Amino acid sequence: MNSTLPPRPQHTILSTFTPPAGWVLAICIGMTGCGQGNTPQAAPPGGGMPPATVGVITVHPGTVGLVTELPGRLEAARTAQVRARAAGILQKQLFVEGSTVRAGQALFQIDASPYQATLSSAEAALAKASANLTQASAQAERLKPLLEAKAVSQQEFVTADAAHKQALADVAVGRAAVQTAKINLGYATVTAPISGRIGRALVTEGALVGQGEVTPLAVIQQIDPLYVNFTQSASEVMRLRRALDSGLKRAINQAANPDNRVHLVLEDGTEYDRTGKLLFSDLTVDATSGQITLRAEMPNPAALLLPGLFVRVRLQQSQASDAITLPQQAVTRSPQGDSVMVVSADGLVSPRPVKVGGQQNGQWVIVGGLQAGEQVMVDGFQKLRGNAPVKAEPWQSKPSASSADPAAKPASAASTSGPSH
Repeated sequence: MNSTLPPRPQHTILSTFTPPAGWVLAICIGMTGCGQGNTPQAAPPGGGMPPATVGVITVHPGTVGLVTELPGRLEAARTAQVRARAAGILQKQLFVEGSTVRAGQALFQIDASPYQATLSSAEAALAKASANLTQASAQAERLKPLLEAKAVSQQEFVTADAAHKQALADVAVGRAAVQTAKINLGYATVTAPISGRIGRALVTEGALVGQGEVTPLAVIQQIDPLYVNFTQSASEVMRLRRALDSGLKRAINQAANPDNRVHLVLEDGTEYDRTGKLLFSDLTVDATSGQITLRAEMPNPAALLLPGLFVRVRLQQSQASDAITLPQQAVTRSPQGDSVMVVSADGLVSPRPVKVGGQQNGQWVIVGGLQAGEQVMVDGFQKLRGNAPVKAEPWQSKPSASSADPAAKPASAASTSGPSH
């Protein structure tokens, strides 16, 4: 029976098979997903990975002041040691330690009774000499007309005249003694020689002072303004002079250029909010250290700065034309030289040697090696893959706790903050 039946065509079997509706939906979704994954818009040209995005800065040369940072120490503008000029027992302390005193203010009181007695004795001696002068003067005046009438001898008149002159001298001696006694009595009250901030008392009540030597009692310092003394090596001065000879501009006078003033960086890395002015610099080099001493004056109305404090002094000594400032992380510093990464117009990255002239406000000052309009890579060094091109975007600085004060970071740290080529 089965052999007589004709075979069923294969296409008839396929045409009668109907897959479930769920299979059709799954197949359509899968084909749609595959189609989207292979769209040419999502793939980069050439079928590789998209170019890495890096942050760049477009350089624009200009005139930049070259700032020198030197170590310094603060010093009081005036310092006076309060000493006992009269011998005696210290009776009273008339000031508060650490307060501000004015010139002539009473600070200590020494027992003045011996000096008062000496003054009284000198005044009595002066009164006696004045009385003798009155008598001698009257005697000389009485004998003068008698001498002209030859009623008395010449010897009597000479004796009377000599007694009158001696009485005048005694009065002068008495007046000097009174003045000396008043001066010594005044020394019993120790006063401030200058105005300023007074420190602690070096003696206490009941101490014997001024006996055989001048006893120090306290120290007064004027701290507004303050002096800051700092040194610069002679080699740096010579290097600056050679740079000036090669075209570097010297910074102009402070009165015409306020940016040429002195700035202070405190021990905690913060910059003092007021600027000072350079007073002088020595014309000779210290033979023992090879340093040149400079001094600046700093205002200190709030008494924030104290004498003896170590600071860093920032001083603009010159100006560079056609210079460029770059963030520290954009420059790689090594014993072989300084370099940056330059991004070309087609996205290719290549190293470029540059010449660093110093730093300003936490940025390196580039005085050679770059041209206007070139793009210097600042961020994204870890994204570089061989010679693959990159996509350059303008770099935006991101302040952080560590970069809030870039001046606090030592210059040597810049060699590790940049890329490693």
